[in-house]
Amino acid sequence: MTGFADHFSGQARAYAQFRPRYPAVLFHYLAAQVPGTRLAWDCGTGNGQAAVGLTERFARVVATDPSEAQLASALQHPRVSYRRALYESGIEPGTAQLVTAAQALHWFDMDAFVGEARRVLEPGGVLAVWCYSLCRIERMIDELVEYFYRVTVGAFWSPERKLVDDGYRTVALPIDELDVPPFEMLIDMTLPQFLGYIETWSAVQRCMASRGREPMDAFARAIAERWGAPSTLRRVKFPLHIRAGELR
Repeated sequence: MTGFADHFSGQARAYAQFRPRYPAVLFHYLAAQVPGTRLAWDCGTGNGQAAVGLTERFARVVATDPSEAQLASALQHPRVSYRRALYESGIEPGTAQLVTAAQALHWFDMDAFVGEARRVLEPGGVLAVWCYSLCRIERMIDELVEYFYRVTVGAFWSPERKLVDDGYRTVALPIDELDVPPFEMLIDMTLPQFLGYIETWSAVQRCMASRGREPMDAFARAIAERWGAPSTLRRVKFPLHIRAGELR
């Protein structure tokens, strides 16, 4: 597909296995802000983490993504319809109550996305986008993760990553902004699960393609010294940054 920068198809299965799931309370909050819960569109759905979460409150979810590999690994649900597309949702005009983009907006053509969202949303419908920033566990581990993130693989991040680091606050969204309360994801992970998540980072994949596995392996050895037994569960906190509101 033209205009599609594919950063994740090569690791679609790992993405589905190791990426964190969004909290149900987020979807309950969003459902309370919209004029109904008949239909939601999740754009850039990836493996469908947000799409399946939306079924907690929405009767039907259309989930689109341009990556065939991501959709092949998507979480299946009888009320989620997956479609391979950039921004062409296939939804009838004015029939959706919510449009979402989870950890995906920074890759988008904003005019195309907002234009389709404006077409499909009914009056009073809401556009909601969110991302999660660098996770936190405890200071002794966090300092290693931050160094790896900013220094070891820092040069391998795409420029769009800065939008995530900024919590999407610098993205110009034509919405009447809601005062969204704070949310976070809390995930208990073993060491292999945590390292599996780290390895899904697009910058890590680029680093390994350029320099081999040694930077990742060195990071894994350093983390292991501070984690404890590999099977030890540690609480991993992912701060969520959410912007939502009606389109102007």
